[in-house]
Amino acid sequence: MAKQVKRREEAGDERNARSPNPMDIHVGTRVRLRRMLLGMSQEKLGDQLGLTFQQVQKYEKGINRIGASRLFALAKTLGVPIDYFFEDAPLPALGMAEDQAGYDDKTNDNPVFDFLSTREGLELNKAFVKIGDPRIRKSIVELVRSLAGENHGN
Repeated sequence: MAKQVKRREEAGDERNARSPNPMDIHVGTRVRLRRMLLGMSQEKLGDQLGLTFQQVQKYEKGINRIGASRLFALAKTLGVPIDYFFEDAPLPALGMAEDQAGYDDKTNDNPVFDFLSTREGLELNKAFVKIGDPRIRKSIVELVRSLAGENHGN
């Protein structure tokens, strides 16, 4: 009986070992966000790093862990400091308790970050920041709020 319980626990550990680490997912998401902000394809990034686009894809999904030297090369190629990849990282992945004061699960359940990680989100934001007139920007925000069914007071 004890052997069966142990086998089930080991099988659970194996399944967890095969699923991507939250930090790897976060770093990959940051790579993807920066690449998209630069308008760079996975293929072009891969070429600059000596990788296939499939490898870049695996990094971005967090399937493959990015080593220190590769992270350094990514930071250089994407024009960001290394700490960029860890901004707003999920605290449990850093070994911090969820009930720790100030804990906020920003990356796992943040629709704004999810939207900004899409092509439409990036294109919308790039176009929006090019609008020079603050009154027009305010009007656009009010229009979007009304289309979304939000009150103007929110």
